[in-house]
Amino acid sequence: MPNKYQIAILGGGPGGYVAAIRAAQLGFKTVVIDKDNLGGICLNWGCIPTKSLLKNAEIYDNLKNHGKEFGIYTKDLSFNFTEIIQRSRGISDKITKNVEMLIKKNKIDRMRGFGKLISQNEIEILDKDGKKTETISADNIIIATGARPKTFPNIPVDRKNIITSTEAMNLSEQPKELIVIGGGAIGIEFAYFYSVLGTKVTVIEMLDHILPVEDAEVSITLEKNFKKRGIEILTKTLVEKAEVKGNKVSVTINQNGEKKVLSADKVLSAIGVTGNVEGFGLEKLGIELFKNHIKVDKKTYQTNTPNIYAIGDVIGPPWLAHVASAEGIHCVEGIKGIKNPDVDYENIPGCTYCQPQVASVGLTEAKARERGYELKIGKFPFMASGKAFAVGEREGFVKLIFDAKYGEFLGGHIIGSEATELIAEVALARAMEATGHSIIKTVHAHPTLSESIMEAAANAYGEAVHI
Repeated sequence: MPNKYQIAILGGGPGGYVAAIRAAQLGFKTVVIDKDNLGGICLNWGCIPTKSLLKNAEIYDNLKNHGKEFGIYTKDLSFNFTEIIQRSRGISDKITKNVEMLIKKNKIDRMRGFGKLISQNEIEILDKDGKKTETISADNIIIATGARPKTFPNIPVDRKNIITSTEAMNLSEQPKELIVIGGGAIGIEFAYFYSVLGTKVTVIEMLDHILPVEDAEVSITLEKNFKKRGIEILTKTLVEKAEVKGNKVSVTINQNGEKKVLSADKVLSAIGVTGNVEGFGLEKLGIELFKNHIKVDKKTYQTNTPNIYAIGDVIGPPWLAHVASAEGIHCVEGIKGIKNPDVDYENIPGCTYCQPQVASVGLTEAKARERGYELKIGKFPFMASGKAFAVGEREGFVKLIFDAKYGEFLGGHIIGSEATELIAEVALARAMEATGHSIIKTVHAHPTLSESIMEAAANAYGEAVHI
């Protein structure tokens, strides 16, 4: 007889392992199956190791370009690219081991292998050679297999010259020239990292601005900053093809009908992701797909097969680790019969960890106007913040958007130092249905960068003191 579980989870990323731990807390006999280290792309090849690289770049950039402002002088400042990469990999290894310990601590069975659905309640475990090692059964199955970088025939990824984000964080040598195709968060973070270290970087984005999902004022501010750094930004530009020619990659672009050929040592393809839906039995069970992702009920995360659920990147956007975790918790609590509010997809923070950082939650100004709102908009520049002056981080601003009629807090957008930390207050305020005046009347500590949120709200209502 196969081992029997109440919940079996395919995939050990931020959706899968968090769902497993919550399931164990709720008393379910649980197993998590993954052929690789736990933590998924996020902990192994995404969120965590990239933040390590970006911190290296930030420190180097501050010492090189701003040290004198603080009375700090460095002679013959340099860096070791290999050691930077090694630090990133070391941090990733430690974090993934910690996750393995959490799984063990919560008495969750951990199976290393590839899980394949063979029936509505059975999963085969295959080893690295594709041989079956055992079969398990489960009352409920949660699919959390994640996503991978999207590829196109005209940009043939060979993982050597034309690379994805995985290779970009583990190169043996720093490229002298790098072309980044795609101006979203992943592309922008790597553009910042390599540019700070001295690589000549070009970013190509087909839409009007880099970070096209962000508020236009934020995107334009970041573009200006990147151009000052020497990063070439090509927006409204299509990539027709990329070809490896010797040790170089040629990229043919079309900008406003004019064709041009660019060349670089490496090309990073950062043009989105696609769900990992192949090879583990979805077709056999007739599980419905939509645009290469698993289709689910976003209230329960159930597929069209009653006891099979799916969470995280494999069910489509937003492709964010914190969303996968939230979905995993909500899913297993639903299986337990716990009634909680649904995941609020209108209040998901988005963060880009370049410098200056970018973070946002809720509606952009353009989206709010599209929905017919009459707006009150407040902005507060970090240039006017005493704390920003003191720490030497005066670039950027906070922008808050309110419905003029009822005072509803529609969205918040931050570009500047620690934006990715500051955004939590904005998300919580929206979740608690705060109004502009409830933010204004909440006493904020001084001196802090977070005061800028209060000041932006005050500015929306004509009550700002410091601008």
